[in-house]
Amino acid sequence: MSADFKPKSDFLATLMERGFLHQCSDLEGVDAKAKAGDLIAYIGFDCTASSLHVGSLLPIMMLRWLQKTGGKPVPLMGGGTTRVGDPSGKDESRKLLTVEQIDANKESIKQVFGRFLTFGPDKTDAIMPDNAEWLTTLNYIEFLRDVGRHFSVNRMLSMDSVRMRLERDQELSFIEFNYMCLQAYDFVELNKRYGCILQMGGSDQWGNIVTGIDLGRRMGTPQLYALTSPLLTTASGAKMGKTAAGAIWLNADMLPVYDYWQYWRNTEDADVGRFLRLFTDLPVDEIRRLEALGGAEINEAKKILATEATAMVHGRAAADAAADTARKTFEEGVTAASLPTVAVAASELSGGIGVLTAFVKAGLVASTGEARRQVKGGGLRVNDVAVTDEKAALTAADLADGVVKLSLGKKKHVLLKPE
Repeated sequence: MSADFKPKSDFLATLMERGFLHQCSDLEGVDAKAKAGDLIAYIGFDCTASSLHVGSLLPIMMLRWLQKTGGKPVPLMGGGTTRVGDPSGKDESRKLLTVEQIDANKESIKQVFGRFLTFGPDKTDAIMPDNAEWLTTLNYIEFLRDVGRHFSVNRMLSMDSVRMRLERDQELSFIEFNYMCLQAYDFVELNKRYGCILQMGGSDQWGNIVTGIDLGRRMGTPQLYALTSPLLTTASGAKMGKTAAGAIWLNADMLPVYDYWQYWRNTEDADVGRFLRLFTDLPVDEIRRLEALGGAEINEAKKILATEATAMVHGRAAADAAADTARKTFEEGVTAASLPTVAVAASELSGGIGVLTAFVKAGLVASTGEARRQVKGGGLRVNDVAVTDEKAALTAADLADGVVKLSLGKKKHVLLKPE
């Protein structure tokens, strides 16, 4: 990406200012289409679970900014590709779901998009097609002749999603090997049906997206474009959306709104400004003011981040209620200063301490066996979020205001403090 590039469109200017842009196949081309109001872009979402998680927020926000700046967003449901399974970033094959499970997941994850996008018949209104519409009706022999002949196996073997599996001697099934062919074909089909000219996604999707551009060129589509966002980690290097308590789901039936609010409230100091840019609509000038706060004042910025990010997914009323609950719990009820504290070596926390071991060390349970039973009954919480994965580990990413709050039930709390 050229450092000298100065966008003329509001779309690219916004993506660059707020930190969304990682790679683009043709900045000038995308900029010109966006400036002219002719930009139709899609991002695919496979239906592997009944809810998306925080890791999907960044691409959803990209579609939101596209619409807010005059483009047409197309969130594509992967009802067809989910039957195959994307091998990207995986060391083993994804579990194959039944058609009924995929359809149920699809209907469940659809609900979150209405919070971010406006759907309808107008030029910039979002549409939500499902690639099962065309993938499940393909004739295999015709697909091989008309589409498959354009793919180079040599090039496919060089793609990260394939190469990394082979280098690690991890089996890659034939069905997974075909995934990039189907994703590339989606791009061509979306261009033919809806005029999509841009596919966006995380940086790990770059190879798959440019394969779609190449297929489009070979099959006679207009010029297609690729744009990716950076893969996000926290300032301490932890993967976004993964905590000791499990995945941070977007659907309220998978994760209570209060727990979602707390996830954002526990953001590391160094990430506050970046996350405000990426996951809220707050003006950049206001974000600059908030990220400049020092000392204890940064906690106020974290509360604003938590409330704004929660309002995006669950609505303003639910976000305000979560913020009020937190205020009553931490400011009017049991304060952090009054909770018992147990010291833990900073090196032990930086290397990762098993969540079950941490509860034993804190004296909240007598053994890891008891801790395991409490997890199954929903009795253990880390930073007020229920622990669901007994194999999880606590790291520096779980520190909030320098401590990790461990809770057994509603009344027993201990702070783990590194020293």
